Amino acid sequence: MKVLLDMVNLQKNGLKAGVYSVCTSNALVIEAAMQHVMLHNETLLLEATSNQVNQDGGYTGMTPVDFRNMVLSMATRVGLQEDRIILGGDHLGPNCWQHLNAEEAMQKSEVLIDQYVRAGFGKIHLDCSMSCSDDPIPLGDDEVAKRAARLCLVAEKAWKETGGEAPVYVIGTEVPVPGGTQDDSEELELTSVEDANTTIAIHQKTFEEAGLSYVWPRIIGLVVQPGVEFGLHKIDAFVPEKAQDLSEMIRHHTNMVFEAHSTDYQTQQHLTDLVSAHFGILKVGPWLTFAFREACFALECIEREWVDSSKFSNLKSTLLKAMAENDSYWKKYYSQDSRQQELDCKYSLSDRIRYYWPDKNVDNALSRLIENLEQNPPPLTLISQYMPEQHKALVAGEIEHSIKGFIFHKISLVLKQYSAACYSQPAN
Repeated sequence: MKVLLDMVNLQKNGLKAGVYSVCTSNALVIEAAMQHVMLHNETLLLEATSNQVNQDGGYTGMTPVDFRNMVLSMATRVGLQEDRIILGGDHLGPNCWQHLNAEEAMQKSEVLIDQYVRAGFGKIHLDCSMSCSDDPIPLGDDEVAKRAARLCLVAEKAWKETGGEAPVYVIGTEVPVPGGTQDDSEELELTSVEDANTTIAIHQKTFEEAGLSYVWPRIIGLVVQPGVEFGLHKIDAFVPEKAQDLSEMIRHHTNMVFEAHSTDYQTQQHLTDLVSAHFGILKVGPWLTFAFREACFALECIEREWVDSSKFSNLKSTLLKAMAENDSYWKKYYSQDSRQQELDCKYSLSDRIRYYWPDKNVDNALSRLIENLEQNPPPLTLISQYMPEQHKALVAGEIEHSIKGFIFHKISLVLKQYSAACYSQPAN
């Protein structure tokens, strides 16, 4: 966890240092991120969320050790050293079991935390902010902190028994819920300085009472709402002036920076401003799968111009069919108007289409698309028409004529903005 602890120290010494966290379970996006960090000599901070990966398999079908094995196998294949990967667990707590009573949900959360830490996840977001079936809404700060301390005790026991580096922790949660707002008209409210200080003070006191004082220097991050968010088709950009009081407040906590969720779709300047404002950890997820989806849709346009119709992959229609057959991941988020709903399903910034890439039929269609174009390499003119950024890179000799390479480059263009914001900062 040295990279994360060093980043905090640099921040506290007046340097504009940051790290970005890739939050995805999409294998091709993960591989693109690996290629990116190898090219730029960075460390990959890769996080799984509790609904993606848990002891029951999550929506990916993977347990924490499954996810770790998948990542390390891929790293070996692409040539990324294991010591340049940090695995993180996001929103670890009762998130997946809010329908249960609090004690049942917390027992499951203890298993979740134990499995994450024993699988080698070193950055742990302790998030017990959500109410369970027998809880008040919202849950009080004292109870949130008590549950976080309970899970931290489990995590500490697990790493001491397995050895290795001690984990670092993040506390707090953002409002609204992860994954973007559901309503583009929602008014965004920043976390107040008072609320942020209260969260820290109550957690510190509760951790001390639980015998976890020694852990406090490893509580490196506090999740707050900095005024950045995205809805279905709308982006709330970071305004440094609005977060000035928050930025000043965190400077007085010697072991902490802010962790900013939902930084997707911010400009490079906005990301740079976030790091300068002591938001040292920038989370990105849907933007990466959004870029991946854009690349795949562009490649299907090329396929339809270039390949015999009998061989079409029909990727887009296969995706939409999968979404129609299982609407659980998007129904309550998208418009009920049929025309708007189709637009939302295909193109919304929340990118809930990302849940359907693991579908067997979708995966087969994507494989067929890539195979069609690898076996019949399209001409530069079609690449220029539908993938102009990749055409430019290809002509400049920056990438090879490879279909997967085009996809990876599209994703890397997003990651480049995070690299520039986090790793290319002058001193104050």
